[in-house]
Amino acid sequence: MHSDTQHHSLPQVLLVAPVMDALQTELEARYQVIRGYQQTDTAALLAASADKITAVVTRGDVGISREQLEQLPHVGMIAVFGVGTDAIDMEYARQRHIRVGITAGVLTDDVADLAMGLLLAASRRLIQGDRFVREGRWENSALPLANKVSGKRIGIFGMGNIGQAIARRARGFDMSILYTSRQRNDALDYHWCADLQTLAKESDFLVVAASGSAENKGIINRQVFDSMPQHSWLINIARGNLVDEKALIAALQHQQIAGAALDVFENEPHVPKAFFELDNVLLQPHVASGTVETRQAMSDSVLANLDAFFNQREIPGLVD
Repeated sequence: MHSDTQHHSLPQVLLVAPVMDALQTELEARYQVIRGYQQTDTAALLAASADKITAVVTRGDVGISREQLEQLPHVGMIAVFGVGTDAIDMEYARQRHIRVGITAGVLTDDVADLAMGLLLAASRRLIQGDRFVREGRWENSALPLANKVSGKRIGIFGMGNIGQAIARRARGFDMSILYTSRQRNDALDYHWCADLQTLAKESDFLVVAASGSAENKGIINRQVFDSMPQHSWLINIARGNLVDEKALIAALQHQQIAGAALDVFENEPHVPKAFFELDNVLLQPHVASGTVETRQAMSDSVLANLDAFFNQREIPGLVD
């Protein structure tokens, strides 16, 4: 009886989307967790718990809708498992003085590693090579030649933490580094391009590392593909909604660009079937931060952000 009373005195936290088991277990040990994603009638659930829910935990790709937040008058914190805030109405959160905390910094290395992995796998045809050997074709034929990576020009769209980590790795491959970003960073000795079209035109690999904000939606469009050299590759480890997928599919089908390596899509987990029919596309199921070490660090970061909020301390991953 005592433990039940104690449980009800714990802060109530709404879990919008499933997270790692280890994080879920930790959350349940510290808070009274209401799993929104398990309910068919979320509105009724929120109405029933509206007076008690004071924090929300969600994933970067899921966020929380403004409508749901409007039903939760006492929420003061949204803890995001990830770094994306594009699925949260940040303007509304600011109006309500709701703090938003992300797992800042902890997934930078993994995402940058995957960007380089995709770039290498695509241009060196690693997936095709693996299939070629497995299917026994090496016995009587040779794989078509791949393309060199070292010394090439990499264009990075978005020079935040992840963009800079990709640039540092590209340096090790003696690549020329070009970038465009919201603002020029004079502390970096990389080649600044005034706009995306110029960057696309000058790059052998165009890597998308910008945030998935509303203003960036569909920004990698037909004009960008028209600007890219025919031998160039598009690499996307940012957000699927930055790329106009119809325009990309057309560019790939007409071999207007060499190919694309994608970890993210517009409507995950639904990937356009047209991609499956193309052999100049490398596809991954949004796994850029998907390592044991990083997911654990992300979980720790979510818990630290919540802990700071409930104890009136500075939130480590606070988004301004």
